Amino acid sequence: MMPELPEVEALAGYLRERAVGRRVDRVEVAAISALKTYDPVPSAVAGRTVVDAGRHGKFLDVIFDGGLHLVVHLARAGWLHYREAFPSTAPLRPGKGPIALRVRLDDGSGFDLTEAGTQKKLAAYLVTDPAQVPGVAKLGPDALRADLATFAERLRSRRGQVKGVLTDQSVLAGVGNAYSDEILHAAKLSPFAITDRLTDDQLATLHAATRTVLGDAVGRSMGQRAAELKGEKRSGLKVHARAGLPCPVCGDTVREVSFADSSLQYCPTCQTGGKPLADRRLSRLVR
Repeated sequence: MMPELPEVEALAGYLRERAVGRRVDRVEVAAISALKTYDPVPSAVAGRTVVDAGRHGKFLDVIFDGGLHLVVHLARAGWLHYREAFPSTAPLRPGKGPIALRVRLDDGSGFDLTEAGTQKKLAAYLVTDPAQVPGVAKLGPDALRADLATFAERLRSRRGQVKGVLTDQSVLAGVGNAYSDEILHAAKLSPFAITDRLTDDQLATLHAATRTVLGDAVGRSMGQRAAELKGEKRSGLKVHARAGLPCPVCGDTVREVSFADSSLQYCPTCQTGGKPLADRRLSRLVR
């Protein structure tokens, strides 16, 4: 389940609590393909202190003194694992294991960036300005911070099905597949409603749902150990990944629409006037 705004916010908070103030011993790159930059080199981080950690949409930003940033996109199967101690001081060897990159700190602790599965899409960038990362440079306003006027303007700027527009990072930053399902369920909107047909009231409801769903998820996630965040995310979901189960709001069966490499879940009673959406990409879909 892809890390989205709440999980990345919580990981940044986790690093602020544990890593800030620690000096970097060394950075080890085990998956060369994960590191997307070559200047500065990873060894440039050695001896620098972690001064902060933050977020740009779904990008995690680890900040070192002297203005260096390790910006990471965890993709669908990536994660950060904080270690109070590593099992060995031997350098990582490049290979086929899940560890892409390791940051060792001066007290023996540190963190691994890992990626499960065969589709290796985790991306790490060592830069002097986060805007040097192409994905960060293209981000729209943060979904949790946008006011109603900005939110409505951004949604109406891109005509399309609201599910797709809501997850377009150049429109709004931070919302992915899971939380878009949750936001649309909370707003009682079909995932295939067309953005330029939404009324002012519908956009206001959608904005409020976005703030509430993401805000509640951040609140549940902050303070959790990194290893617990995925379970916390699943426990709070009402429709996403719950196809075939009863909707906790109305009791109807949660339905699914599948695509080539993804799927969405929704409640017909809450969102589409009781009418199931056709589970075929090219079908005429309920609006």
